[in-house]
Amino acid sequence: MSTPLDDAARRRGLILDGIGQAAKAARREASDVRLIAISKTRSADEITSLIAAGQIEFGESRVQEAQAKWPALRAAHPGIRLHLIGRLQSNKAPEAVELFDTIHSLDRASLLDTLVSAADKVGRAPSVYAQVNIGEEEQKGGVAIAGLPALLDLLRRSPLPLAGLMAIPPNGFEPGPYFALLAKLAQRHGVEGLSMGMSADYQTAVMLGATAVRVGSALFED
Repeated sequence: MSTPLDDAARRRGLILDGIGQAAKAARREASDVRLIAISKTRSADEITSLIAAGQIEFGESRVQEAQAKWPALRAAHPGIRLHLIGRLQSNKAPEAVELFDTIHSLDRASLLDTLVSAADKVGRAPSVYAQVNIGEEEQKGGVAIAGLPALLDLLRRSPLPLAGLMAIPPNGFEPGPYFALLAKLAQRHGVEGLSMGMSADYQTAVMLGATAVRVGSALFED
């Protein structure tokens, strides 16, 4: 009978194999792709099994949820890197700067100003992805494509390291064209990092240039 650690290691191994196959097909190195385990709504026990299986990068959507479970987990497991992948409200910026190593959802100049101010007070500067509203969806976060150059200019002049571009394609559409568009925008603006791809489409994202994939259910469920 398998243990939670066995199951976590098996699922993680399958995802890493998938990343490796996609990278090989695209003539890339699998080591250039970071696997971020999306642990929102997951218990400390589930997360601990995945850490024991070798996973060190995790993503959360909500600052408050992350605050409730990650300080103890990080104290017990030094070396964990924590990513904020959800939309960030300005009033949560100070807490986000204290807790997260990377923020994937910068989408406006006012939020950048708040993050910079918080980073100065806290004394740490998380790296930041500029989130692009790649499908031009009103209900979704992200800077408009037309507004990306100005936001990148502000970010590059800030003390926060630019991690790259992030996007979430529209639901119900083939993600490949949107991943390709984000990669094209990154090339146009001289950006290297691409945070794109989730459980259902991470291999497509890797083939189109992803340097970070955000995988949740496939790592925690069979």
